[in-house]
Amino acid sequence: MNKEFLYKLLSARGVSGSEMPVEKIVYEYASQFADSVDVDVMGSVTATINPEIPFKVMMAGHADEIGLQVTHIESDGFLRVAKIGGIYPTTYPGHKVRIETKSGTIYGAVLISRDLASDANMGADKIRIDIGAASAEEAKALVSIGDTVTFDTDYRELLGDRMTSRAFDDRIGVFVVMEALKLAKEQGAVIGASATASVGEEVGAFGAFFSASALKPAIGIAVDVTWATDCPHTDPANSGDVKLGGGPVLCKGPGIARMVNECIEASADALDIKLQYEVSGGRTHTDGDVITRTGNGVPFTVLSIPLRYMHSPAEVLSLSDVEKTIELLAGFLCDCSANMDLRPFG
Repeated sequence: MNKEFLYKLLSARGVSGSEMPVEKIVYEYASQFADSVDVDVMGSVTATINPEIPFKVMMAGHADEIGLQVTHIESDGFLRVAKIGGIYPTTYPGHKVRIETKSGTIYGAVLISRDLASDANMGADKIRIDIGAASAEEAKALVSIGDTVTFDTDYRELLGDRMTSRAFDDRIGVFVVMEALKLAKEQGAVIGASATASVGEEVGAFGAFFSASALKPAIGIAVDVTWATDCPHTDPANSGDVKLGGGPVLCKGPGIARMVNECIEASADALDIKLQYEVSGGRTHTDGDVITRTGNGVPFTVLSIPLRYMHSPAEVLSLSDVEKTIELLAGFLCDCSANMDLRPFG
């Protein structure tokens, strides 16, 4: 596992619409091993091996993270914000944040009061960011409307093989697809295979739509995170019993291509990798939902890494799950062939 690459991804900021710091890291890294690396008009980066082979598998992990966006600067210099993606507004009061501006990073503190601390239903409209400015003019000299805001937190390795960070959703998916592509090349995969670091998944998955439309893959795999249910205040009855350290999580549902799942299960058996399962009764809320609607239609599935405390500044995962997911995807790519029949019968 290339932890240096992982740490770079986690250190970069990339709220939806402002993912280029992340994408540049991916582009530089993938250029060291991929046969081709492309950047599309939306900013998504796609690395490919064996690009001359028509039969392609597309893996996608999204580079963007949830966050805030500056909407107004008040007369006292405080910043007003709106949410980008599914944030929990109550996690912000009292925390340090980073505002990414065109001239660099500005640091701030989120206002907290006794009333806010007890307001379980507060919205993003209640968030005020103090950057130390004494007036609107002082703040406007540094901050512009539209600048993005993230928690000023870092990554930490915990006991065992656990790790905590913001933006594992879905920076870890980007890491996995790139490492899986690299490993598949080393292991001699003969099909065309691509790994995409997509933009905009948290606000509609438009990045993956552009990338898949250009690639025209035969199979799509969205690599994302899913809720672990091995911690308090979770219920495995909602979508499945998912544990940290239990291995990759394969999705089952009406939109998932059953034959793709069966091929992945066969690869997992061959590699002695234990799978976990989750269910989705409709949309999966991943890049896979738009990948499948491109071209003539793309059979897809979702392979996920179990995650605790999703959409918080302190998400937690197991590095062994990450390693197993990389190994499984690389093995699947090596097991694929251009004459695969993905029809359920006939």
